[in-house]
Amino acid sequence: MTQMGYRMRLNPTSLKCVAVLILLTVTVLAAAQQPSRIPRIGYVLPTAPTWAQASLSQTVHGFILGMRDHGYEEGRDFLMETRSALGHPERMADLTAELVRLDVDLLLVPVCGAPLNAARKATTSTPIVVATCNDDMVETGIVKSLRHPGGNITGLSKLTPELASKRLSLLKQTVPLISRVAVLWNPAYSDFKADWRELNVAAVRLDVKLESFEFRDADDLETAFAAIRGAHVDALITFSDLLTYVHAERLAALAASAHLPAMYAFREIPDAGGLMSYGPNIPDMWRQSADYVVKILNGTKPADLAIEQPRRFELVVNLKTAKALMLTVPESLLVQADDVIR
Repeated sequence: MTQMGYRMRLNPTSLKCVAVLILLTVTVLAAAQQPSRIPRIGYVLPTAPTWAQASLSQTVHGFILGMRDHGYEEGRDFLMETRSALGHPERMADLTAELVRLDVDLLLVPVCGAPLNAARKATTSTPIVVATCNDDMVETGIVKSLRHPGGNITGLSKLTPELASKRLSLLKQTVPLISRVAVLWNPAYSDFKADWRELNVAAVRLDVKLESFEFRDADDLETAFAAIRGAHVDALITFSDLLTYVHAERLAALAASAHLPAMYAFREIPDAGGLMSYGPNIPDMWRQSADYVVKILNGTKPADLAIEQPRRFELVVNLKTAKALMLTVPESLLVQADDVIR
C-alpha cells in the first residue's frame, strides 16, 4: 500500500439513498422554517362598517373573549376576513359568496334568517357556525337533527319558538287586563312559522287576540308604530329579530311614545328603556359560539357537533318604564326576575 488507510467506494444504489436522505432532510428543514398558515374566519357585518367597530359591541366582543378562553388571539391564531352589508340584508348573498371564493376556513354567521340563507346559498362545504339561531333549525330544514346536524352547519339555537308563549304569559302576568296584543315582526328576516304557532296556542289559552304588524327594515318602524297606535291595542310583543336587537333604543322610544307595555326578546331593549324582556343572554351565546369555531379549526366536522342551547336565560324588568306607563308590576313577577332596573 502506497498510502495509509483506504478510500471508501459507494455503489450507485448507495449514492441514490444518500441523495434521497439529503433531499428529505432539506425538505423537512424548509417546511419547519415556513410559517404555518393562519386560519381565516369569514364574517359579513350586518351593519357595522368595520370589524374594529363591530368588536366594540357586546356580541362580537363576546366571541373574541370566547376565542381567548381557548388561547386564540386574533392576528396570531386566526384572522377575520370581513365584508359589510351596511344595513342592507339584500347585499349579504353577494358578500358571503365573495368570502367563500376567498377560500376562508369557516363562515361565522350571527343569526338565522337572511345571514344564514346567504351562507347556505354560497356553500355546501365550507363550515358554517351560527352564533344565535332564532328559527327552529330542524323544522326549517337547516339541520337534520339537533344532536346530529349532518351537514356543514352547526351552532347555537336561541329556542325562540319555545319562548314565544312564555313571553306572552309573562306579559299577561304583568298586565292582566290586556286582551289585544300587537305582534311586531319582520317577514323579510324569517317567516317565524314556529313562533307564530306557539304564540297562537298561548293566545287562545290566555284569552288574548293577536294582531300582526310587519316591518322589513329600520325605516319601516315609524310606519308600523303609527299603525299600532291606530289599532288601539293594549300591549306589544316582538319576535327575535336582528333589527330589533340593533335598534334597541329606537324601539324602546317608539313603544314609550305609543304608551304601550311591551315584551321583547332581548334584555338590551329594557336596558335602553323598554318595559321587559325574556330570553337568552346574547353576548354569552356569542362567547359560547367560539367553542364551535375552535373545534372546527382543529379538525372536527360541523356534522358531528350537536346544536346547543343557551347557557343563560334572563327575565329583565324596567321599573322606571313601568312607572312611566303607570303600571304596578306584580311582586310575584319581580321575584322571578333575574334583573330589575330601578
